[in-house]
Amino acid sequence: MERFLLEQVIGPKGPLAGETVKRVTSIKGGCIHQAWRLDLSNEKSFFAKTTSNESFEMLEFEAIGLKSLEKYSNDSFLVIPQPIYLQKFQTASILLLPWVNMHEGNEINLGKGLALLHKCSAESNHKYFGWKSNGYIGSGPQPGGIKNSWGDCFINLRLIPQMKIAKKWGLDLNKFTKLLSKLIEFLNEHSPSPSLVHGDLWKGNAAINEDQQGIIFDPAIWWADREVDIAMTKLFGGFSKNFYEAYEAIWPLPESAQTRNNLYNLYHLLNHANLFDGYYKNQCIDILTELEVTFLNE
Repeated sequence: MERFLLEQVIGPKGPLAGETVKRVTSIKGGCIHQAWRLDLSNEKSFFAKTTSNESFEMLEFEAIGLKSLEKYSNDSFLVIPQPIYLQKFQTASILLLPWVNMHEGNEINLGKGLALLHKCSAESNHKYFGWKSNGYIGSGPQPGGIKNSWGDCFINLRLIPQMKIAKKWGLDLNKFTKLLSKLIEFLNEHSPSPSLVHGDLWKGNAAINEDQQGIIFDPAIWWADREVDIAMTKLFGGFSKNFYEAYEAIWPLPESAQTRNNLYNLYHLLNHANLFDGYYKNQCIDILTELEVTFLNE
């Protein structure tokens, strides 16, 4: 970590003013920002993300997401690390969070906690889908905007922006105009209540702590059908049977949920294809072809 940033954190106006940092350890795993563990002489530890000042808005969106999810979470089951310090400087930016020890373990409380978050936020009677300001999905763009109908939101604010970017690797949005219109109708018929969703819930963004509570972090929040979170847990795998059973015990999914999984995960696959190329492009084409068979050959 840059000495300048560390001095801001422990300086007179910093969140850890007067403390002594005895160790700074680089944390591997992230591909967007640099990550660090700060160990203090008082035995407390903190987690810091640092990045260029040009990428400050990514850290800001993450902080907003963590705070927003906390409003609807039940901390008996689910822990959401809360921002301690967020600052943009002339040459760099930093987000400071509490250090959380993460473990593999029983995912019952993770499943219950996610279901309660979805249910509590849905019961707040939120009136629209989307998010008012621009955000990020990983390092990709997640456009801001709000819509009254779910189909309009998911297709126009999530799929179509990614499909436009995908033009660079050969995807022609114009070929799918009729399909996208059908998909809007399909999702509007489903008509879910808006829930606040994590938005990027793969196994790398969830864990268990030493008290067996679930932990979720690195969100890409928006108001959406709660099924988008569940669908993504199945995209790359890794979540246990206990996780799904615990979720369903709190708020059962409709039997038709599996018919929407591939459609919802297409958003993430398009984003991955646009960021990383590779086999993700083939997966996108395969799902679009399957959707055409299903919705245009009725």
